Formats: sequence, structure tokens, C-alpha cells
Amino acid sequence: MGEPAGIGGELSLKAWLARKPADRPFFVLDDATRLAALARDLRLDVRIQEIERPADAAAVFATALPVLAVKLRVPATPGRPDPVNAPATLEAIERGAALALSGEIAGVVTNPIQKKTLQDAGFRHPGHTEFLAELAGGAAGRPAEVAMMLACPGLRVVPVTIHLSLAAAVHALDAEGIVRVGRITAAALTALFGIARPRLVVAALNPHAGEQGTMGDEERRTIVPAIEIMRRDGIDVRGPAPADTLFHPAARATFDAALCMYHDQALIPIKTIDFSGGVNVTLGLPFVRTSPDHGTALDIAGTGRADPASLIAALAMADDMARRRHT
Repeated sequence: MGEPAGIGGELSLKAWLARKPADRPFFVLDDATRLAALARDLRLDVRIQEIERPADAAAVFATALPVLAVKLRVPATPGRPDPVNAPATLEAIERGAALALSGEIAGVVTNPIQKKTLQDAGFRHPGHTEFLAELAGGAAGRPAEVAMMLACPGLRVVPVTIHLSLAAAVHALDAEGIVRVGRITAAALTALFGIARPRLVVAALNPHAGEQGTMGDEERRTIVPAIEIMRRDGIDVRGPAPADTLFHPAARATFDAALCMYHDQALIPIKTIDFSGGVNVTLGLPFVRTSPDHGTALDIAGTGRADPASLIAALAMADDMARRRHT
């Protein structure tokens, strides 16, 4: 579902309209009444049909958008999130994860959430990634070891620190974290993307990779030791590479994924290269999870202007990864 006051519902409707005969069927964990009303308001020719279980989606998908019901507490108003509906948003995520863990579905694709609205209702996680890691931990009580990848046809980036201020990210950066994310990334590139020997590059933190310590010594103290550990693990990795020369076309051709030291170092290049088609992938989960690489777009919710390209790309990537996991 995502944030019901955002563009998620419109994206789901438009993704179904863009379906092709060869596509794997998908269904939506959402409020069927809300989606039907939204389709009418936006004049989208989408018939909504509730299903009782995921297996029913295949028989419905050709003629209607299948919906496994998650009821809103109050009607959603486009552009105006209401914490009263936060339980429904979280229920959709929890049920999706449970269905994936049970093997009833091939993967989960999440529409964007409004984090502050959820947190106002008591949600204690920074975002989807951390919440799904906890759900995947199950009865063991330990969250899954995960990393967040942003991917498009021309680039894959993985931030080592994610939802932290820049000052906090620099403070939190350590060799152990870089190694953990590097190992998860290398394994996922093989398991989910079919790359037999992944090539990683590690971005520097400071300008000019620290300029031999004159612009910071984090490269020498933290990043280089992490790279040496990964190399001993047998990972093909190089760096630290100055971030300002890492993302032009010739440089991108030399690696399969870039480990970035903080959020914007990873997200600025991916959104510059493919703003509409970027996909968020959670690596390290015991199931496939992708998401559009954008937010809830409250300013255009309900206007019919939302671009479904990133959700469509997320669906296609989830399908591709799920098929590869089971070959």
C-alpha cells in the first residue's frame, strides 16, 4: 500500500494498466474501496477485484487488479497523511513479508511510506529497510543483516550508512560496517543479479580520497583496512576511489556496484542518471524486496500526474531476481 495519502495507489493502478501478457501476475495489499474510488477520480480504466489468497491473483490479473484487502481506518485524503491510517500501512508491510517468508509469493514490492506519519503513530524504525530486517529476523529476535541498494540499468550503489545526518554518518563509519555491507553486496550480486565474480569499488569519504591525509585520514584509518579484509575474503574490490570521478560512464563500466560512505553520496548519482527508473533493493533478506526509488510525492497525490516508471521497474526487477533465486 505505502502511504495511502501519497501516490502509491495511483502508481499501482497505472502499473497494472501497463502490464504485458508475459508479466508475472501481481496483487496489491491495499484497501479495495480506496483504489476503486481513486481509479474513478483519475479516470483510469481499472477494475478492482478482491482476492482471498495470493494464489487467486493469477486468474484475475488479466482483467482486473487483484487486491488482498487491508482496510483503512478512515478514508484517505490525497496529500494529507493521517496517523490514524498508520496501522494499515504497517499491516500491509507485515503481511507482505509474512507471505514472502512462507513462500506464498515470489517477492515484495513496497510503495513509498511517509516515515514521519508512521513515527507520529509510534513507529520506531527509520524506514522500510530496518523494519523488514526485523520482520525477517522472526522468532530469533535478531534482525536480518541487510543493506540498501539503489539500482538502475547503468549503476548500482550501496550506502554503508543510511538514514543518518552527515555528521552522524561520519562518526558512525567504521571498517566493520564497510566489510559487512561489502560482503552482503557481493553475495547478493551473485544470488540476485547472476554475476559470478562481482567487482566492487569503495568510494572515498573525503575529497581526493583524503589527499594523503591532508583532507582527512578516514581513508587510511577506516576504508583501506576494510578493503584489505574484503580482499582476504576473496572479494574483487578496489578503492578508496574519489567520489567525484566515480560515476561518469567510463568509470561505471569498471564495477558492478559501488559502496558509498553516506546516503547522498549514493543517491545523488543514481537519481541523476535515472530519476524515474531507479529501484531500491533490500539485500540480505531471505526474500526479494524492491521499491520505487522516490517518495510519496504528497504535492501531486490525487492529481493523476504520478509517473509509474520506477514502480514498474521495481516490479520487473523483483520478478527477475525471484526467478534467479529459484534457478
